[in-house]
Amino acid sequence: MIKIDNFEIDPLYIEMEPLAGSTLSNLLRLLAQNHFRIDLIGIPRLLYAMVMSTIVSTLGIYEKIKYRKQIEDIVIEKPPIFILGHWRSGTTYLHNLFSIDKQFGYPTTFQTVVPAIFLRFEKLIKPLVDSSLPDKRPQDDVDLHVDLPQEEEYALGNISPYSFYNGWLFPKNMELYNNYVDMRNMSKEDIQEFKRIYMYYVKKLTLYYRGKQLVLKNPSNTSRIKILLEMFPTAKFIHIYRNPYHVFLSMMRNIEKEMTLYCLQKPEKEEIFEKSMVNLYNRMHAKYFEERKLIPPGNLVEIRYEDFIANPLREMKKIYNQLDIPGFEENKHRFEEYIKSQSKVKVSKYKIDEDLKQKIYGYLKYTIDLWGYDV
Repeated sequence: MIKIDNFEIDPLYIEMEPLAGSTLSNLLRLLAQNHFRIDLIGIPRLLYAMVMSTIVSTLGIYEKIKYRKQIEDIVIEKPPIFILGHWRSGTTYLHNLFSIDKQFGYPTTFQTVVPAIFLRFEKLIKPLVDSSLPDKRPQDDVDLHVDLPQEEEYALGNISPYSFYNGWLFPKNMELYNNYVDMRNMSKEDIQEFKRIYMYYVKKLTLYYRGKQLVLKNPSNTSRIKILLEMFPTAKFIHIYRNPYHVFLSMMRNIEKEMTLYCLQKPEKEEIFEKSMVNLYNRMHAKYFEERKLIPPGNLVEIRYEDFIANPLREMKKIYNQLDIPGFEENKHRFEEYIKSQSKVKVSKYKIDEDLKQKIYGYLKYTIDLWGYDV
């Protein structure tokens, strides 16, 4: 274990390295984008990723040849339901509840870890992915499994540079990958490529689920509404928001716990990450408030995390009703069973003194005041 600033990194722990499921062409593109700057702590992870991505790419060539036309010919008759909200705001819990309703499809952890080969090689590769995953997410007490819902931002990072999580792999270039969240500093060409890659992945999932409507949970999409509507004009959106004080503390813990499992470069000092995270939080929400008015009436519902945690069933009924989604009553009992099973999940607790409170308020004043939160 190596301690760098406040980060503890085990360079020999390679199983969680996201690039192991990348295509080789994407891995090389990311390395070139970062001028092949890899620190000593990242060498074992990079070697592992090179070997695994070579295997993935070899299998991926066959899968692409076999399924490309079928994927491209897919017509998405039921536009996705997008779950939006900053990281650490309850999006995973909400996504997991939706996955219980069998009318929907969703990206699984397996399908985001190896997005290039999940159609043809699931039986072969899934056991390998399963054996590399811990039972719980590194940052909290939430279950982690190959078949559970996952955010497609991980998949985008394995087939393109346009992913927030690539900034955790290459922390010295984090601001570049933060730009891919709200897209403000991207060229028209890059945006078009992003849309093409994203649509291809959504079509691939639609083919896998035989035309089912997809529920996609991705915090980065919170500030991509305009782009998503250009692809899916009648898509529906759920935005879940949480006390910004708690999001700040939870996100800092998340960075300490999770980024250290991914990075190929030595992390910057904690205060640099803190300012970067705060800046991205404010950018994301500014873009969300700017673009949510583009969503057609009746296609957006907003819920508070605290209300959702206090009564998940009530909030699910509210979502189904406001978005005119059928099937709540048919799934009510299954929702109740899942909610009961989550009652033992341990929630992190934090101490906030007056100085820390004032610092966070200075950072996140706009949303704290807008939503009426205190510590």
